[in-house]
Amino acid sequence: MNKRFLIAAGGTGGHFYPGFSLGRLLNKQGCSVLFIVRQGDPSCSLLEESKLKYREIDFCSLPRSFNPLRYIVFGWKFIKALGQTRRILAEFKPDVAVGTGGYISFPLVFMAHLQGVKTAVHDSNTKVGLANKICSRWTQLFLLGLPVNEPIKNAVLVGTPIRREFAEPVHRAETLRGLGLNPTYQTVLLFGGSQGAKALNQALIEAVKRLVSENEEWQFIHISGERWYQSICDRYGKTLRVKVLPYSNEIYDLIHTADLVVCRSGAGTIAELVYCKKPAVLVPLPTAAANHQYYNAKVLQSVGCAALVQQGPNLQTELYTLMDRIFNAANNSVLQMMHENYAKLGLPDPITATENIAKLLKNL
Repeated sequence: MNKRFLIAAGGTGGHFYPGFSLGRLLNKQGCSVLFIVRQGDPSCSLLEESKLKYREIDFCSLPRSFNPLRYIVFGWKFIKALGQTRRILAEFKPDVAVGTGGYISFPLVFMAHLQGVKTAVHDSNTKVGLANKICSRWTQLFLLGLPVNEPIKNAVLVGTPIRREFAEPVHRAETLRGLGLNPTYQTVLLFGGSQGAKALNQALIEAVKRLVSENEEWQFIHISGERWYQSICDRYGKTLRVKVLPYSNEIYDLIHTADLVVCRSGAGTIAELVYCKKPAVLVPLPTAAANHQYYNAKVLQSVGCAALVQQGPNLQTELYTLMDRIFNAANNSVLQMMHENYAKLGLPDPITATENIAKLLKNL
């Protein structure tokens, strides 16, 4: 029988890509798949490119301020989104409704539950989000990307799916030459997430310029985010051994190629680092809901796979000091130890997570 799956995904990459990976696999297996995304979500272009069907709903997140106007807008959009979701459910008639994190999951899981449709949720973080925590009351299956420290009904640790491209062979020398870099040098990848990160970018620039002048065989790839690209290029000027990119669709090549990664600690990034076993310096986004990026980073820090630096007024100095210590360790001993410590994590393989989730959903 051709099973039908309705998947709510979108917002940040950490919420979208698990749903995207799942939908792509289910579609390949002959299932009917329809995505629900937020109106105007950037992920729509990737769904179209992948020939995956989707419907948009007009919804927004719960306001984090005390502005009463924002709550009025939220209330109106909440009611509207429930109505839109109810109509989509009636038309598509799914066997299973799946939410992959974020507020966009709530209308689908709630309305599907009311209509007697089996429901499941995937949460990638160590701190379960508010929407998912509420949804857990109605789900037959709660899928965890990382271990959590609270009881969740019907919870199964499955890992966070990442794109299949991470499992493909990588040609390090070819990738670095294509960026105008030297394949024989140690390489550091710097990025702040799909939208970039202003504070992290600014701290990294001065730290990197200093490190480049002091370490002759280290080079840097800095993914700035489209918004900050030109200003960061201007700040680096003609600094040698630094390649600035506004964005990269081939992040899997770059993470595999790097010897060290300096980045935020969203759940998707954590899963990619786990699969690639990459030594990392993690700088959690301080404004992330419930400080979940900090707790994600603690998972890797606790076994020595990564160092954790909290964003503050001394971020530039702390990043410089930490990277300088790693660079000057004899025989790359720190990098080697961080790489080997991934064996202590005991987390599910992110590449096979999609297949395992699909199997669990089909058995509901």
